[in-house]
Amino acid sequence: MSLAIRGWLAGLSPWARYALIAALLGVLSYRVVAWAWPWQPGRLGGLVFGTFAAVLFINASLYPWRRRWGTRPLGTAQRWLKLHVYGSVLAFWFVLIHAGFRWPAGTMGWLLLLLSFWATATGLLGIWLQRMVPPLMARRLTVEAIYERIPELVAALVAEADALMAGAPETLSRAYAGEIRPMLATTRPTMQWLTGSAPLVVKSGESLNRIRPFVGSADRPRLDDLEAILQDKLDLDAQMSLQRVLRGWLILHVPPAILLIGLMATHIVAVVLH
Repeated sequence: MSLAIRGWLAGLSPWARYALIAALLGVLSYRVVAWAWPWQPGRLGGLVFGTFAAVLFINASLYPWRRRWGTRPLGTAQRWLKLHVYGSVLAFWFVLIHAGFRWPAGTMGWLLLLLSFWATATGLLGIWLQRMVPPLMARRLTVEAIYERIPELVAALVAEADALMAGAPETLSRAYAGEIRPMLATTRPTMQWLTGSAPLVVKSGESLNRIRPFVGSADRPRLDDLEAILQDKLDLDAQMSLQRVLRGWLILHVPPAILLIGLMATHIVAVVLH
């Protein structure tokens, strides 16, 4: 084994190494059995790997219930998460071995293959989002809000800004009414918050910088307070955008995963009764 491969293996987590070993043993077993006998999903070898895949997918479906059961004797939530992730990837690999790395022959086979792939792929996407979005929110945002309350908080910021601008000089009042207040009044979620920036940030900064030279020293504190309110509004936009991404991911992942478990149960019953 080369030093590069050894270094790569050493860099893997124990869970990743165990999953890799299981995947390699699986494909080795498949090659040995397929060399001796024709490989069929309904024969012993195919049934064994189909059973492994079903058990791992069922285990993955139990992860959302883990929090309701407490810690002992079921292990930590982190351990369940790792088993959920690596077990699902390994389950999809076993599905491919179960099928003999061939395309399915019927509608049920296609549905199970596509749903297995979709559930696994969106699960990996969810892991990436869970690692990316919370640190981004903690690093970038100064306001933390419950998703359902964001419209209410935005309305409160608009009312605060309106009260602040009461009695402001004409230049500032005109800029506020024409450019800044429309930015405050409507939530503007966008996927570009995932990159840490959004067009509204640039636009709001340009608006404030354009009017700042025309604001007298007596009204500079008012402009600074308006800038702080606008920053809170931008943070709420980012909160809504990032939380919406996570909620959208749940829709992409959970219903297809539930459908997969249901079709898999139907498939197992059909095989047993056949």
